[in-house]
Amino acid sequence: MSENAPSTVSRPPLVAQLRRRKPLEAFAAESDDSTGGGPRLRRSLGVWHLTAISIGATLGTGILVVLGTAVPLAGPAVWIAFVLAGVAALLSALSYAEMAGSVPVSGSSYSYAYATLGEGLAWVCGWCLVLEYAVSVAAVAVGAGQYVNEALAVFGLALPDAIAEPPGAGGVLNLPAALLVIIATLVLVPGARESAWVNTLLVVVKIGLLVFFVAVAFTAFSAGNFEPLAPMGAAGVSAAASRLFFSYIGFDAASTAGEEARDAKRDLPRAIIASIVIITVLYILVAVAAIGARPWRTFTDGEASLVTIVADITGQPWVAFVFAVAAVLAIASVVLTVLYGQTRIFVSMARDGLVPRVLGRISPRTRTPVAGTLIVGGVVALAAALVPLGALADATSIGTLFAFALVNVSVIWLRRNRPELDRTFRVPFYPVVPLLGCAFCVLLMVTLGWITWLAFAFWMLVGAAVYLGYGRRHSVLARAS
Repeated sequence: MSENAPSTVSRPPLVAQLRRRKPLEAFAAESDDSTGGGPRLRRSLGVWHLTAISIGATLGTGILVVLGTAVPLAGPAVWIAFVLAGVAALLSALSYAEMAGSVPVSGSSYSYAYATLGEGLAWVCGWCLVLEYAVSVAAVAVGAGQYVNEALAVFGLALPDAIAEPPGAGGVLNLPAALLVIIATLVLVPGARESAWVNTLLVVVKIGLLVFFVAVAFTAFSAGNFEPLAPMGAAGVSAAASRLFFSYIGFDAASTAGEEARDAKRDLPRAIIASIVIITVLYILVAVAAIGARPWRTFTDGEASLVTIVADITGQPWVAFVFAVAAVLAIASVVLTVLYGQTRIFVSMARDGLVPRVLGRISPRTRTPVAGTLIVGGVVALAAALVPLGALADATSIGTLFAFALVNVSVIWLRRNRPELDRTFRVPFYPVVPLLGCAFCVLLMVTLGWITWLAFAFWMLVGAAVYLGYGRRHSVLARAS
């Protein structure tokens, strides 16, 4: 019988199957080379690689333009909004750190949910992660054409709309976006360690760019720009914090490397927490420097990006070129790390039989999911080139928040039901921290617009159809029972 053929034995009732949990011991056996069963992912990533993966997936193009939308809400207190958003992200990051140290596997929150909440919520979580990772890669890559044109504008050149915009936006295909995804896919194929070094280099470039901005902006710093500190009051600061929270999404990418970390139980919690701290500090420095260099009332949506501020201060056109090139590199790093995370989640889902096995097949030569990487990369490249993502891309936020909420709940479930489990990191102030993390995620989900909820509901209906049509019939856990 084919490895993808459904079992001929009777399946358990649907409700029973949805509630069935995957034993933690099964996760450990699947990632252990000594148990046989074919090639496994190679353990080659250290704490620096893992931290760079988390930063690479989080520190994207958003910070280059986010001030234009956040400052009008919070005024000079935008840096406080960054602190609040960072604290909110840290609540979920602490839960991710505990789960990564307890269940160090490649499936991230999907695997955590499978071990604690059952197959049904695990599938929902995994389907949300497909939305978060694959769709967001395409959405981020779509911006590549704009930044390529900004770099070419210094020389009086520009890409024609036919190859720089997707259909519906005045073009035929977004060629830069598709090429960026294809290049990232090819970088991922040779091995996790090789692609991790490329990502680490890109992360260093991104951090260097922001440090350069801070240094230049402080040459025009004026303390008077911070008066009044919060012209719209606490409501304005909290509204800005809700919007800025999404600048922190991506730290969970490190947890997808659980089976490729040399010492996952020790290094994953360190990498997740370190990345959130580094990103929060950078965001606050950038916000303070930007407000100090330019009165807050001059910030308007899309017009007060970092590149504009630095170009105004220096009066040098080459600065715009440097920032545009660095922005392309920032996009490349996000595409690389998020695409990496998506392929590793599919490895876990394919191993469990919930998606086709080809997505989880490990090459004995590279010890990476070559076929799955090429398939996912090809589909995402096609979407980035041809599909105006619209509301579906906006729905990545709600999918991410749902996954974050499930991880916070998983921590509580595992503490109550497996207190003896070896944990290399424990969430402080338990259960307050995971409860607050879950509550904040739910609050942000509620504040999202109805169009986003509509797109999310459609995505969930598609996911339910895929599960009932394929996942339920091929579930390894159900067949084993």
